[in-house]
Formats: sequence, structure tokens, C-alpha cells
Amino acid sequence: MTRTAERGSVSIEVAVLAPAFIALMVLAGVVGRSAVAAEALDAAAHDAARAASISRDSDTAEKAALEAARKQLDWHGLACANDLDPTFTGSVAGSDSSSFDDAFSSSVGTDATVTVTISCVVSFQDITLDILPGMKSKREITAEFTSPLDRYRGRQ
Repeated sequence: MTRTAERGSVSIEVAVLAPAFIALMVLAGVVGRSAVAAEALDAAAHDAARAASISRDSDTAEKAALEAARKQLDWHGLACANDLDPTFTGSVAGSDSSSFDDAFSSSVGTDATVTVTISCVVSFQDITLDILPGMKSKREITAEFTSPLDRYRGRQ
């Protein structure tokens, strides 16, 4: 066999392997962005729940939690494709039927907790490719954190 029979084989190999390599790079970008977003949301939910738990009433708690979550997401550089609209729930003395307002209206000495749930739609539109059929251009990531209220601090 002569060397002239192998001419162009490298070009064919590159043409076959290039799309797979590009798809692998895009997949790595999607996984990386999802991991960073999940970490940022966990931190934002933690800060939001903590800010809510040190407030004295539910209205102030919701505002403080939203502000804390926004600051944390800004610090991480995460821009959600949806509006940041946290969900607030509460628990009094371990009861699942309590509300966020019930937690703040519970009497001093009663165990109460507040939970903040944050959802963020992360966009992959800048890194998606048409060669990957069925690849989603966005993903919703959710984080939740529960923080106890100080049982001996006055509430309103």
C-alpha cells in the first residue's frame, strides 16, 4: 500500500469527530453552568431564610429575604431568566399546617421555623447548538432552606 492511498484520511477523521467534540464541549458548559447556578441558589436560599428569620414580622421578613437573595445571586453573577419570586412557608412547633404568618405570630418560647424556596430558570441559549437534537435551552433549578426563629425574641 502506498502513502497516496491514505491521502485525505485525516480530513475525514476530523470531519467525523469534530461534531462529537463540539457536542461534548457544549455538554460540559451546560453541566458547569447548572452546577454554578445550583450553588448560587443554595447560598441565596440560605441567606434569604436567615434574613427572614431575624425579622420581627412576616412583611419585613419577606422584603429582607428577597433583598438577601438578590444580593447573593448578583454576587455570584447569576441572572435568572424568570422573576425572582420566593415562596415563604413556616412551621410552628413542628406542625406542617402552619403558615409563614403563623410562625411570626407564634408566642415567645414556641419553636418556629421559616422556609424560603427559590426557583431560577437558567438559560443555555448562548451555548446550545442545533446539532444536538432535543437539547433544552433552559432549566429550572430550585433551592430551599429552613431557618429557626429565635424562640425567646419578641415577634409581632
